[in-house]
Amino acid sequence: MSGASQIRSVGHILSRLLAAGLLLPVLMAGPSSAGNMASILPKVVMLGDSVTAGYGLGAADALPAQLQAAMGKIGRPVQVIAAGVSGDTTADGLARADFSVPAGTDLCLVELGGNDLLQGVDPAVVRKNLTAILAKLKARHIPVLLVGLKAPPSIGAGYAKDFDAAFLAASKTAGVGLYPNWISTDPTLRQADGIHPNPRGVRAIAASLAPYVAKALPKRS
Repeated sequence: MSGASQIRSVGHILSRLLAAGLLLPVLMAGPSSAGNMASILPKVVMLGDSVTAGYGLGAADALPAQLQAAMGKIGRPVQVIAAGVSGDTTADGLARADFSVPAGTDLCLVELGGNDLLQGVDPAVVRKNLTAILAKLKARHIPVLLVGLKAPPSIGAGYAKDFDAAFLAASKTAGVGLYPNWISTDPTLRQADGIHPNPRGVRAIAASLAPYVAKALPKRS
């Protein structure tokens, strides 16, 4: 058999195997298997600010990567997609929620509010923005988990109380779960700026957050 005939023969056999679906397991076991696996994992999108964007950290130490690792450790593997922009407020998150959270998202984590806190934004505005973000996502039938943070009392007891209440109120209005607070009081878990978590701090957040994510993930049929 000539070389050309051999090629045609092999091609004919491969075509028949593909048509019968018998070659799929072989193809999935090849180098692209990791990509195929990622495509079938639940997709968790993190809509957030610099904490989600991994400010001051390498990609492997950022919260999306560490949350993905933490989910694997508790037996709920997911693909975590970062949609964080440093400096974003709740108003910024509201403005980009539609295009930053793609169709097909299995769960969206909304991690916003830190910059509102730093800027002293009225807690009523924070509540309004968060409620609107959650409503937008729910209207698209995207499950949501709200990631909260507690204001330090040093900022003013009245403001801190109202700010903290904004997250609880927004989550209750939308009927979504709330992770109460990602900010640690341990200074050894923060970067030199005293605000952003360092790699140890991120790992601590991810480990604490993972069970909430697992609970909020919809069950697949």
